[in-house]
Amino acid sequence: MTETLTDADVAFFREHGYLLPGRPLLPEARLSWLEQIFNEHLRDKGDKLSDELDTPHYRDERLLDLLLSGEVLDWIEPLIGPDIALWSSHFISKDPFTGRATPWHEDSAFWEGRFDDYDHIVTIWLALEDGSSEENGCMRVIPGSHLNGGFSDGYRPTDMTEQTFHAELAGVDESKAVSFELRRGEFSMHDGRIVHGARANTSARRRTGYTMRYFPSSVKMRDVPQNEGWRIWLARGRDLAGNDYANAPAGA
Repeated sequence: MTETLTDADVAFFREHGYLLPGRPLLPEARLSWLEQIFNEHLRDKGDKLSDELDTPHYRDERLLDLLLSGEVLDWIEPLIGPDIALWSSHFISKDPFTGRATPWHEDSAFWEGRFDDYDHIVTIWLALEDGSSEENGCMRVIPGSHLNGGFSDGYRPTDMTEQTFHAELAGVDESKAVSFELRRGEFSMHDGRIVHGARANTSARRRTGYTMRYFPSSVKMRDVPQNEGWRIWLARGRDLAGNDYANAPAGA
């Protein structure tokens, strides 16, 4: 068995919408292996920006060895239960001095209509290479904001030459923000409804992370246009909502 969350960890996450376990997610050999895969994807990204390497596991099945592993799922299970679906993953790299800011937002606001429930979607953010700090644009969250439901009013357009998303949540009280400063190999966990963002990378160090997103298999991914072509995996346990999974046996 790998490490997992304590009851106190779960209670903190439920109240605040995030957790900083302060421990490495992977042993050194596995972390170095993942960093090598990231650098391969970065080398082959073509015209994409370095912060746009979305769903790399679609193109590289090696990543499924991590995404569907007990190393990760044992941390997720206390928060969403034993029946777990893999929603997405994303390499996010902010280049030195030029890495774009991430505007204040709720992930759930960009997923509206895609699921029938948003209460237990959880993301792991794993710091690669030099880690994540205030100087190179670490993630920041507004504790407890997930309790507002995840669909706030007040989004306004952004300039995507400077921001990673097309819209930002206005009126956020940044004095309440908690910064996710992580050493290489450490990770954070956050609720899909929490308000979060990140400043631009103004340092000489690249900021790189790998996000892994999961939801309970009791949640239905709806048959809507914005889900067309999207693939999910049954990561652990049973399907409880009648979802279609990329790893379902033929004829199932």
